[in-house]
Amino acid sequence: MKVLIADDNSLFRDALKSVIMRTFPEAKISLAENFAAGMELLSNNSRYDLIILDFDMPEMSAEHSLNAIMNASENARIVAVASSGDSLKIKKLFGLGLKGYISKRSNSRIIGNALQLVSNGGKYIPEAVLEDVVAVSANSMLPGAKESVALIKPLTNRQSQVLDLVAQGKSNKQIAYDMGVSEATVKLHINALLRSLGVTNRTQAVVTAQKIGLI
Repeated sequence: MKVLIADDNSLFRDALKSVIMRTFPEAKISLAENFAAGMELLSNNSRYDLIILDFDMPEMSAEHSLNAIMNASENARIVAVASSGDSLKIKKLFGLGLKGYISKRSNSRIIGNALQLVSNGGKYIPEAVLEDVVAVSANSMLPGAKESVALIKPLTNRQSQVLDLVAQGKSNKQIAYDMGVSEATVKLHINALLRSLGVTNRTQAVVTAQKIGLI
């Protein structure tokens, strides 16, 4: 696994490297002190599985930089880190292809779990951002429709895996086989998934997840 970190804060850059080394012991990590240095590494035909980009760096625009990174390394999963951000703007970035958004105020455990989720094919949206996006979306819906999205919470790694398989139309038996667990365990994960999304059945879970960009 190859990881690129582009961040102009040396302390945070080194701290993030330590988290990645603990989370992915086999990872080969490249460090860039700014956006231009990160693009230079990508231009040298280096292929990365995961790219972590500081969206607070002064010389870059979030949307332009995300598009540039995606064009330079189309198969990489891209995660943004920032001190703060506008929730609706962050949602737009997810629509452009961003796979994760991590606040720099997060502790190392949250960062590690978020990166692991993204590397496994999921998306990580912090609870505070998700709640803001859902609140705005709910306010634009018809009366009585808010309840279906009001209780959404961040998904665990397992819940995200189950959600992806449910979205593929797989049965509990097929999901159990793919994940290497029992059907009873799958049922537990699905029940937890439904509670996290604030819905009552699998179809609603998929529709709600699609609306907010989880799948």
